[in-house]
Amino acid sequence: MALKTRMWGAGKIVLLGCALVATYVLFAAASMRIALRTREVQVPDLTDRSANEATAIAADLGLTLKIDETHRPDPKIAAGRVLAQDPPRGAVARRQRTVKVWLSSGQRASTVPALVGETERTAQLRLTQDGLTLATVSEIRSAGFPQDVVIAQTPPAKSAGGRVSLLVNRGESGIGYVMPDLIGVNGDRAAEILRNRGFRVAVVGSTPYPGVAAGIVIRQSPQGGFQIAPGEPISLEVSR
Repeated sequence: MALKTRMWGAGKIVLLGCALVATYVLFAAASMRIALRTREVQVPDLTDRSANEATAIAADLGLTLKIDETHRPDPKIAAGRVLAQDPPRGAVARRQRTVKVWLSSGQRASTVPALVGETERTAQLRLTQDGLTLATVSEIRSAGFPQDVVIAQTPPAKSAGGRVSLLVNRGESGIGYVMPDLIGVNGDRAAEILRNRGFRVAVVGSTPYPGVAAGIVIRQSPQGGFQIAPGEPISLEVSR
């Protein structure tokens, strides 16, 4: 009888110990869940806020704001104010999470900006900010201009247009030049630049080309990408 009593007492102690362990585990899990939840915040709506306002709002919630360098045109959101964000408003995020935003550049530009003399990267950013499309990038290799700088553009600055083509210098080549792709570039401007580099350029004909302004290169010889040397002949056919 005494043995049964001792066994029963030992069993109660084991059960009590198991209950205490289970309670501890549940309490720890609940505490961890609460702690994690307290580190979560709801992403606010930053649309139409200035960069300073958006930064302050995000900081108050423990979030970090990152402003993308590319601006986008928008007819409703004023220039310099938040146009879009990621994560979107209402999303749940951990504190210290980075919220990326894009700023508006305002209304779409009505004229083409002056890009000659700018680096290719700067020119591309400027076109994006103004809501214009980069149509083509043609290349030339010359020691007469800085490397990766725009040396010609079509259409020219201050003219109307939505698509812009660039002629970019890639730097001097030790084995001559790489023939640039001139399709879509203003023929007179391209011919002038090439002649200044010592090439013999001739406009061999003009052909009606629907949808293309007059004077734009539609065919060339040699083709873009071929190695050529100063003094070699180049023929262009333009639209009319």
